[in-house]
Amino acid sequence: MSKNDIEPAMGSEVPSREKTRSIGLFTLSPEIIEKLHLVSRVEERNNNNKRTFANPSALGLMGFVLTDTTLAMVLMGWGGASSAASVVGIFFFTGPVLLLLSTIFEWIMGNFFTMMVNGYLCVFYLSLGIVELPSAGVAASYSTTGNATEGSFSIGYNMGLSLYTIALGSALLTFFVFSLRINVVLALIFSGAAAACYILSAAYWNTSVAGLDLAMRLQHVAGGLLFVIGLLAWYATVAIMAKEMDFPVRLPMGDLSRFWYQTNMDPEHGN
Repeated sequence: MSKNDIEPAMGSEVPSREKTRSIGLFTLSPEIIEKLHLVSRVEERNNNNKRTFANPSALGLMGFVLTDTTLAMVLMGWGGASSAASVVGIFFFTGPVLLLLSTIFEWIMGNFFTMMVNGYLCVFYLSLGIVELPSAGVAASYSTTGNATEGSFSIGYNMGLSLYTIALGSALLTFFVFSLRINVVLALIFSGAAAACYILSAAYWNTSVAGLDLAMRLQHVAGGLLFVIGLLAWYATVAIMAKEMDFPVRLPMGDLSRFWYQTNMDPEHGN
C-alpha cells in the first residue's frame, strides 16, 4: 500500500479532535454539541424557575373570588344593595390588580391557559368598572336630560349590555371547553360563569322591553349562580394554597387529564 492510498483526497478534511467528539459509535459535530448544551441549559433554567418563583395561580383566583362574590351579593340584592356603584373600586383595584399581577407571573412561568384566563378576567372587570362608575356617565349619556336612572332603563343602554354579556359568556364557554382536560372544579367554574353571563344578557334584554319583573328574577338567578361559582373558586384557592404550603390535608380537584391523550407538551394540572 502506497502513501497515496492512505492519504485523503485533495480538498477533503480529516476530522480533528478539536472539532469532533465521539460517543460510542457516533461522532458529534460542534454544532450538535452546542445544541445539546443549549437544550440542557433551557431545561435547567425552567426547572430553576419552578423552584425559585411562587405559584401565582392562587393570587389570580383570590382576585376573581373577591370580585365575583361581591358582585353576586349585589345582584341578589343582599341587605338592600341595588347597585354595584357603591363597590366600584373592587372592579378597578382588588380584582384587576391581582389578576394583572397573576397574568404577568403566569406568563413568566410559561402557564398559557391561566395567563389567558387571568388576562381576560382583568379586562372584563375593568370594563365593568367603567360602566358602573358614576363619574363616567355611561348610563346618563342615554338620557336626554342626563339622568342616570332614566338612562339605565333605556333600550340602547340595556341592549348594548345584553350583547356585551353574550360575548363575555362565549369567551367563558371557550375556556370551559379547554378546562375539560384540566380538572372538574375549573370546568364547573367556567361553565357556570358562562351560564351566568347568558342569564344576565336575558335580564338586560327584558329590561330593554320593559319586562322588569322577569329581568329582576333573572338577575337574582345570575347572582346566585355567580355566588356558587365564587365558592368553587374559594375551594380551588384553598386547594392550591394547601399544596403550596405543604398542608397535611389535600383537597381533590377532580383531575381530568388522565382521560386525554398526552402530547409532547406538558399540560397544566390545576394551574
